[in-house]
Amino acid sequence: QVQLVESGGGLVQPGGSLRLSCAASGNRFSINLMGWYRQAPGKQRELVASITSGGTTTYADSVKGRFTISRDNAKNTVYLQMNSLRPEDTAVYVCKTVTNMVYWGQGTQVTVSS
Repeated sequence: QVQLVESGGGLVQPGGSLRLSCAASGNRFSINLMGWYRQAPGKQRELVASITSGGTTTYADSVKGRFTISRDNAKNTVYLQMNSLRPEDTAVYVCKTVTNMVYWGQGTQVTVSS
């Protein structure tokens, strides 16, 4: 059983920054991939960014150049640095971890508003 602990969400002004963290614990198998999805009201869930154990990253076109995903394999933790935030980035951000199975976090709210 894997538990994912997310932190870093909150309310920020447009143009501001946040860093999300997701730490996995209780995993018996090595983590192959960690990433972030988001779901905004009235929208489908979408992939924001992901990173493999080898360091290969994937980003949604809408966040390229603004968001950076990184990983600390020793700590089983993934980070999402979000810069130049826009109101359209407002969503619930959910952590995803893949070992021998797929696990999802509880989600953390990010709100970008004046």
